[in-house]
Amino acid sequence: MTEQSGRVALVTGASRGIGLAVAEALVARGDRVVITGRDGKALDEAVEHLGGPEHALGVAGKSHDAAHRAAAVEQAMERFGRIDALVNNVGTNPVFGSMVDLDLDAARKILDINVVSTLGWVQLVHRAWLKEHGGAVVNVSSVSALGPAPGIGMYGASKAALIQLTQQLAHELAPTVRVNAVAPAVVKTRFAEALFAGHEEEAAAAYPLKRLGVPEDIGGAVAFLLSDQASWITGQTLVLDGGLTLGGGMA
Repeated sequence: MTEQSGRVALVTGASRGIGLAVAEALVARGDRVVITGRDGKALDEAVEHLGGPEHALGVAGKSHDAAHRAAAVEQAMERFGRIDALVNNVGTNPVFGSMVDLDLDAARKILDINVVSTLGWVQLVHRAWLKEHGGAVVNVSSVSALGPAPGIGMYGASKAALIQLTQQLAHELAPTVRVNAVAPAVVKTRFAEALFAGHEEEAAAAYPLKRLGVPEDIGGAVAFLLSDQASWITGQTLVLDGGLTLGGGMA
């Protein structure tokens, strides 16, 4: 039996990429996972990849849909009887360009998905299990939250709000619930493909470690923050960036 065996985690946006890597790391140490995503077929494939229904449950839907959030938490409790950990990985960035030209409906959508829905997940999981039993939450932010992020300013602003939300929740939910965040730089996923496709070597040159991140880099860090080894860590944001932000390298 591993340290974490028997625990259950809900991971949003986990049919592929960072979310799936988080789920893989958790299942590998004995946890069971509930994963969400918009693509039902991709979720089914991810569940099989994670070991089948004994280890994983997929619930399809959109993270900013309150009914989907409620259904996912309800199904998690019905299947596994508990939710010890929550990983808020869902994020969107549908626009690129100057903030002064940004369509305000797009800005609202970014905030709704990246920030408001995150709070919605925390509220539901807290009521369902964490309030009475304790546990841990990890929110996936971004290095774009730490300084100017040309072309993706609203995305960065939303991820900065997520860091503040993390700190606020860590304060409010202590001492029984820990809340932390991770802030990755560019990770080789479909979501970030436009930032490196066709010029990966050039993109990686800005990083002291001379490579972009891979989903497993983030999955392992999130698994650590959810573990008992991190039991004295809360309200923190772990930057996972290959050294990119050293000396202002991000800009």
